Amino acid sequence: MFDTLFQGIFDAEITSVISITDFLLCIACSLVIGLILAFGYMYRTRYTKSFVVTLATLPAVVCVVIMMVNGNIGTGVAVAGAFSLVRFRSVPGTAKEIGMLFLAMGAGLIAGMGYLGFALLFTVILTVINLLYNRISFGAKKNSAKYKSFRITIPEDLDYTGVFEEIFAEYAISCELTRVKSTNMGSMFRLTYDVVLRDPSKEKELIDKLRCRNGNLEITVSKQESVDTQL
Repeated sequence: MFDTLFQGIFDAEITSVISITDFLLCIACSLVIGLILAFGYMYRTRYTKSFVVTLATLPAVVCVVIMMVNGNIGTGVAVAGAFSLVRFRSVPGTAKEIGMLFLAMGAGLIAGMGYLGFALLFTVILTVINLLYNRISFGAKKNSAKYKSFRITIPEDLDYTGVFEEIFAEYAISCELTRVKSTNMGSMFRLTYDVVLRDPSKEKELIDKLRCRNGNLEITVSKQESVDTQL
């Protein structure tokens, strides 16, 4: 009775049944993989508890799914379609988060196929590579203090075309007007500039001159963010 407890009711005589020992071993290995990925992701990264828990359990989920497919082509196609729907039912994440999710799914797939050694080796190598890239700030902008976004409010009767270019030319290497938005019931405009400063220490001096030009209305300065933060 116990031997047939973990058999499928639609299994044929030629269907290979996964033993309980192998099933538990693959699950345990996948959970270890998930923990390695979760701890590797948390290093020098802002994270939420929900995402870390998902990352830690995702390899085990994928592992079980792959083990249940067990060579059935029809089931495999259905599973691929189900996984593709997950992307469209979730909140868009950063490139790093989506990359880690794909990494977890890949490791779980390898473990589900029974290659536990390869799954662990794959996880360790990719985790070490991610830690190394984070450590050396791979891909980060140099002198990031120079890259700023200025949000300047001006009255509606002030022509925003080229109104601040003369000031920015004195203090910035480059300046680009990226956004114009009407605010306060159309009585004001809010301009957004992406600026590369010549000398970050003169930022206050630049703001003072901008205030004289915009009538001492609101000016916000923030770190310049890349617009391509999501996949």
